[in-house]
Amino acid sequence: MSPRAGNTGPRTLAFVESPVQLLNVLEWAHTRAPGAELTLVVLSPLDPMTRGQLRRMAELARREGHEVRWEEARDGATAPLRTVGSLTTPLCRADRVVMGDPFSRYVQLLLTITRARDLVVVDDGTATMEFVTQIARGERLVRWHRKGSRPGPRDLLLAPVSGIARRRLTPAGGRAVEVFSAMPVAETPDGVTVTPNAFAWTRARFGPPRITKGADLVGTSLVETGVVDAGHYLDAVRSLAKTHGATRYFAHRRESVDKLHRLAVETGLEIVRPDLPLELIARRGPIGRTVLSFPSTVVHTLPLALAGTDVRVAVCDIDPAWLTRSASPRASGFLSGVTGTARGVHRLSAVAG
Repeated sequence: MSPRAGNTGPRTLAFVESPVQLLNVLEWAHTRAPGAELTLVVLSPLDPMTRGQLRRMAELARREGHEVRWEEARDGATAPLRTVGSLTTPLCRADRVVMGDPFSRYVQLLLTITRARDLVVVDDGTATMEFVTQIARGERLVRWHRKGSRPGPRDLLLAPVSGIARRRLTPAGGRAVEVFSAMPVAETPDGVTVTPNAFAWTRARFGPPRITKGADLVGTSLVETGVVDAGHYLDAVRSLAKTHGATRYFAHRRESVDKLHRLAVETGLEIVRPDLPLELIARRGPIGRTVLSFPSTVVHTLPLALAGTDVRVAVCDIDPAWLTRSASPRASGFLSGVTGTARGVHRLSAVAG
């Protein structure tokens, strides 16, 4: 039975919008604030897959003794105003705010309200690497796959909010900022504390897994975000499955139903839509002896979650020829950096797509 969280320490308010963010808040609480009074606010998206995983993760958080507050933050035109209004008092009372996505317009708006002097950013995937770099260089907060594109009308309208959020996330005047991350951090901003996330909570609560003889393939949403051409992606998945004998394809929660159907028909792979983040699915098992992935968060997190097992994680680079015409000029270099640092830190092997 998991230890129950107590009511000691500063009042902590955590905001999450994805299952991975919620997982990493649990990892942070386990490592950095055991027994903390933690209220976890789920700013629920509309996507059914994401909502389902968030509800499962919320149950795990409650078992750890944390309070979970579910907000229908996108349910209609008045939802943002209603949500922000209901969170104003808790935000003003919180001593510490934990967030999973500093690029989120929602989170940036909430940062303009809080008086907390202790701010924590937990991983929202590889975007954390870009966030730390931008804070270190004093740049505006822009997601890596949009960097290089011209700001749209909405960006210009919300620019003041984004500017305030960036200043709040820059240590000054007694305000502490911590980044809790499994990602490699190349540039550490002055005054920012970087704490490694070793997935200690995941390894303590789940596993070790049963390991099968075959290979599993991890999907990515790079097609859905407009970075990678769908045809090239399908060819790469087909090649990887044939070369390495992969039988299962763990779908990313943002992958489209049409794309997954096409993958199943044309590759013969069993499509698995996980009900929890892949780190927990892999740790519970069964999992293939080899896990193949394109550049994504899991090439950094799975080796940590599966530490002490015989599972091998291998990464397939994204060929620049696979990129779409609309892909950000930053995309190729960023994706190469994700795989390059993973190979350096975790000694991952490379496979050809």
